[in-house]
This record gives sequence, C-alpha cells and structure tokens, in this order.
Amino acid sequence: MSAINYSKWDHIEISDDEDDTHPNIDTASLFRWRHQARQQSLGELETLKLELSEIEKQEAEFKKKEEDLKREERLTPWNVDTICHEGKSKTLINKPAPPPKELTEEEKAERQNEFSQKYKNEIRKYGMLRRYDDSLQYLQEHPHLVCEETANYLVIWCIDLEVEEKHELMNHVSHQTIVMQFILELSKSLEQDPRSCVRAFFSRIKLGEKQYMDAFNDELNSFRERIRARAKARIEEAIKEYEEEERQKRLGPGGLDPVEVMESLPEKLKQCFESRDISLLQQAVLEMPKEEAEYHIKRCIDSGLWVPNAEDAAKEKSGEATGGAEAASGVQSEGSDEEKYDEIN
Repeated sequence: MSAINYSKWDHIEISDDEDDTHPNIDTASLFRWRHQARQQSLGELETLKLELSEIEKQEAEFKKKEEDLKREERLTPWNVDTICHEGKSKTLINKPAPPPKELTEEEKAERQNEFSQKYKNEIRKYGMLRRYDDSLQYLQEHPHLVCEETANYLVIWCIDLEVEEKHELMNHVSHQTIVMQFILELSKSLEQDPRSCVRAFFSRIKLGEKQYMDAFNDELNSFRERIRARAKARIEEAIKEYEEEERQKRLGPGGLDPVEVMESLPEKLKQCFESRDISLLQQAVLEMPKEEAEYHIKRCIDSGLWVPNAEDAAKEKSGEATGGAEAASGVQSEGSDEEKYDEIN
C-alpha cells in the first residue's frame, strides 16, 4: 500500500471575505456556516489520517512477521565447519546426510553409555540453563550435544530427580529436555542435521506464537506426567526387589518364608509361637488331628520357625542330618501322646 501525500492540504486558507451572497441571505450567518463546515471537513480528514497511519503500521508489523516465518521455513542449514558462527554474506547449503546404519539394541546401549560418561557434565550444565538465549549459545558452542543421546540422558536424569523427590529441579530439567526433543523433531520434519535446526527452533519459540507455544506446553506437561508415573513405577519395583531380597534371607532350611508360614498357622499355634510357650504348643499339637499337626509342624521346621532340638539343629547346620515331618512333630506309630510329641520338648 503506497503512502498518501498530504502536503497538498498543508496550506489551505479559509476566507470569510466572500461578498457574492444573495441580498436576502444573512451574510454573517452564511460565513459562519461555511467556516464550520470547512472545520468539520478538516477534522474528519485528520481522523482519517490517524486511522490510515494505524492501518499502515499494523500492515508493516504483519509483513515483518510474515517475512520472519518465511525465512524460518526456508532456513538453510549451516556448514559443519561454521556451525558456531554466522556467515557474513553467503549461504551454505548442506545436502541431507545419508541415513545412519541401524544399530542393535546392545550397540545402542553401549553408545549411550559411552556418550553419557563422556559428556555427563556438559549435558547437566545445559539442563540447568534457564534463558532461551543462553541455551541457544550453549548448543552452538557444543553442537555435539544436539542428538538423541543427550535427550535420553535428560529423560533418565528427570526420572532420577523425581525418585529423589527433587520435584522443582525435575520440572526445570524437563523443560530443557522438551527443548532438545523439539529440536530433534524439527530436524526430522526438515530432513536435516539436528545441529542445523537449533537456531530455527529458538527463533520460532521466541516469537511466542500461541499455536506453537500451546503445542510445546502440552508436550511439556504430558512429559512431566510420564516422568512422575515412571518414577512411581521404579519406586514400586525397588520396594518389591527389596522385599524379595529380605524374603530370600528369611527362608528356612526347607525353603519356606517364616512370615508367610506364621500368617497361615491356626490361631492357637500362632499364639504359641508368639508367646514362645512350649507347654502351650505341646497341648495345642496334641489337641489337633495327627495329619493336620504334622502338616503345620513340618512347615514350621521348613521355614525355621521351629527347630526340633539343639542336637538336630547342630547336625542340620553341618549337613549331617535333615528334618522330616514325623521327626519334627515327634509323631510315632506307637506309644502315649506324650511319647508321640516328645520331640517338641
């Protein structure tokens, strides 16, 4: 839109010296009316000038934004040798690199481990940055960090922080993680080296377009939810592993868990073991049917809750003897009740 030249209206003169009026017309009133009409016209003209100026200003801003977006879309990747420095007057074009050889899971794990060990401190420094300009400069100075391995390390770090209940720090590092992932996604969509997409991402994120920012924030919030869920699952897994280790430590000579056996005992036998009352245990065993008594006493021996006598225990430790259900309960085919369960004493 071309600007309108208003200079031709700069020297308009308003004259009240007109005398070519009809004799029946009040000349003074006519002049006043003409003067007011001219003043009103000039006022409306000034309003139009202001409105036109505002429209031209908005149009200029729109064109600038449009040019910025077009420049980003046709962004040319930097040459690897000049990745950290802007060219002064020429544009360097890189052809897309051929797809890398597909690695096995073992090779990926080994590569990730080597990368993490080598660049751990540099990645963590990036993860602690806050301002977009600082992140841009840091990644331009460390282009080797713009890769999947850095993103993977940041994800694991976020999970570790959440497990350690360092929630605020996790929220901060997660933001940097999504920045890295958006750069990698941009490189895939443009089929370019990720290092050449760093400036393009930060140029766009700093424009603050609502649609782009909404997409970024949605992904960030979803990522944080996934991190919390994964941290919770890891804690639950760790608890299960710990409980299983403790259970293995508790297992008796017959491979049974004393806690589980204790919980499965009839209430009378459970009270006997809790009170450690031998006479009460003898009485409870005598009152039970033989097969039921043998079953529970054998489980007690296999779990280590009950050792028939010190001599047998010593032999069992040395591998010279093993306990059995009948020996454990003292059940014999003949004799009195006292003789049948004498081993309990």
